[in-house]
Amino acid sequence: MERWQQQLEALEQAQMRRALRCVDGPQSAEVTLEGAQVLLLCSNNYLGLADHPALIEAACDATRRYGVGSGASRLVSGSMTLHHRFEERIAAFKGTESALLFNSGFAANSGILPALLEEGDVIFSDGLNHASIIDGCRLGAARTVVYPHNDVAALEALMEEEAKKRRGRWLIVSDGVFSMDGDVAPLAELVRLKERFEALLMVDDAHGTGVLGATGRGSAELCGCLDQVDLHMGTLGKGLGGAGAYLAAPQVVIDTLINRCRPFIFSTSLPPAVAAAAIAALDIVASDEGARLRAQLQENRARFVAPLQAAGLDLAGSVTQIVPILTGEPKPTMQAAARLLTDGIFLSGIRPPTVAPGRCRLRATVMATHDPKRLEWAAQLIVAALQGEGA
Repeated sequence: MERWQQQLEALEQAQMRRALRCVDGPQSAEVTLEGAQVLLLCSNNYLGLADHPALIEAACDATRRYGVGSGASRLVSGSMTLHHRFEERIAAFKGTESALLFNSGFAANSGILPALLEEGDVIFSDGLNHASIIDGCRLGAARTVVYPHNDVAALEALMEEEAKKRRGRWLIVSDGVFSMDGDVAPLAELVRLKERFEALLMVDDAHGTGVLGATGRGSAELCGCLDQVDLHMGTLGKGLGGAGAYLAAPQVVIDTLINRCRPFIFSTSLPPAVAAAAIAALDIVASDEGARLRAQLQENRARFVAPLQAAGLDLAGSVTQIVPILTGEPKPTMQAAARLLTDGIFLSGIRPPTVAPGRCRLRATVMATHDPKRLEWAAQLIVAALQGEGA
């Protein structure tokens, strides 16, 4: 106990200790945080669907019809009608033969990679991939080759070198939208490489599904290569407003995971209400309302980003609704976040190990349901907090 306490105290002194904050009520544009009304600027509820009436009604109706819990893992008795119905819908949405529902994005990535790749196989992983992909690579028997972030030329050179000693299957894995930088992977170029080297391409589109592309099908649709990605992984807890994750892929891949993926095999399945809400979210994404929400999200992002860029702040190359504002070191980052919270703005200070040392940032996320004027107000206060005005 004493050693843990000392470690916590050391984190506190370095401005690196994390703690939970309690939001009271739904993940709306404005929330109550520990008794105070604040602008929520750090939620991944990009389209505002987390408290959408259609999702709430779908979840309530499913609970009345199917009960609260699923009772068991999918391979026992926990594979229920709504789980299968959602899998059919997400497979059609992504244009694949089949799909599989997971309890979370972390469970998906940490299970998919070890289940599909074996000793002698190679995974080529972007240097800024999500922690769940990193852990998935570490848990398996395949060898991992990490390539510099979004550097297609460097990846090609690494693949050419690896080709001299190739003896197994290859897979390129990348985030579609990078969660800390808000930039998009060069997916069309990754498709070119996977075809040249007879590899598979897996894209984690947690932050793109529902949000990017003409019809909300994600980063691959945005990049014009939706039907050329082999494995479409994504989550339901961001743009789709719910919880859980999925992999959309060829039938043989899904069948292999059903038989080999430990987080899938050994977890009680998600409540049926979660699958029902996800189906309702896909209905909205495909509708005129979904198109309007995506357009509003883009407009809100532009309104928010303009004052930050005008002030010369470093946004790390973001082109999406994830807007990092680089701050450098932990202390000024957390001081700025605390000051902004007193001003009524809730956003997160991001520090190592989530990002590299010296790359601390305020990570802001824009929602379609934000009031544009409130976003402009928030941007001005962020500029003031980081440039020392009124301190």
